[in-house]
Formats: sequence, C-alpha cells, structure tokens
Amino acid sequence: MKDRSLSEFTDEELILEFQSNGNEKAFEILVQRFKNPLTNYVYRFLGDYDSCVDVVQDTFVKVYRYKDNYSSLAKFSTWIYTIAGNLARTEYQRKRRRNFFSISSFGEEDKSFDIPDNSNRPDVAADMNLKNEIIQKALLKVRDSYREAVILRDVQELSYEEIADIMKIEVGTVKSRINRGRAELQKYLKDIYND
Repeated sequence: MKDRSLSEFTDEELILEFQSNGNEKAFEILVQRFKNPLTNYVYRFLGDYDSCVDVVQDTFVKVYRYKDNYSSLAKFSTWIYTIAGNLARTEYQRKRRRNFFSISSFGEEDKSFDIPDNSNRPDVAADMNLKNEIIQKALLKVRDSYREAVILRDVQELSYEEIADIMKIEVGTVKSRINRGRAELQKYLKDIYND
C-alpha cells in the first residue's frame, strides 16, 4: 500500500488511513470524492441549495469528528450516505415545522424577492434549467420515504443493497418504494406538463 499514492486508495482504505494515522490528506480526498454526489443527493431531497450546503458540510464534520465510528464491515459510501440522509431528514422536518408556523400560514401573502437573471444564456441551458426545476418540484411532492429511495437509486445510482443499508430496510422494501416513488413522480410530472 505504501507504493501507491493516496488518490489511488479505495474509499475504505482512505478512511482507515485517516482513522489509524490521522492522515488529513486522506480525509481531504474523501471530501473531494463525495462532495458533489452528496450535494446532489441532499439537494434533490431538500430542494433548497443553502440548506443542502449546510447539511453536506455537517456531514463532513460528523465524518471527521466520528471517524472512529466507521467499521470496515460496511462500505464507506453507505456510512457517509447514512449520515447525510439522517441530517437531511432532520433538516427537512425542521423546515416543515418552521414553514407550518411561518407568518405566511397566518394569511400573510407569500412574497418572492428573487432577483431576475438578465444575463443571456443559450436556449439549451435555459431549457435544461427549466426541466431540472420541473423535475425538482415534482420530486419534492413525492412521499419522503419514496423520494429518498428514488434519489439514491436513480440519481446517485446506488445498488439496492446499499440503499437498504442506508435506509435500514429490506431490499424488497427498497424495490417497492422505488417503484411507488417512480409512479408518483410520473404522475406529478404528467400533471405539470398537462397544466
């Protein structure tokens, strides 16, 4: 193992290097490998980029702080996705409670203060952004447990077994939730396109 550079290590070898030798470079490589996939996963779950960034950052803080809790019996990706998923679910529940008790729920008009983007973008990029926005809105309507399973399978491309480990359910239940989630998503997309 000493002949190879750290960048050639597997995820499991990197976390073990970080655990046993305190090698922070190994941790930095893990952050580089997982930052974008976790951001994509959490964003798809929450639908809010600022909250997503916070959750992903908190995930890496927990990995750093609790590195010794990782056991080589599990894949590192399963462990880190479990942490991110738990934090995302907590944030989602917190946001739902906050929105339920927000001023807008007491009859106040919901005002949007988005700053319009007046820059010229190619039609293709604008069309792609619109499609992503439509899919994201539909995805947020899918039941939580189904949405998480669909994101882990279709966006993150994890195996059924990895998803079962992350969600702490049986593989058959994972397949069922994915099928039901996809059906819900199709229904919402159909409704959006027919409006």
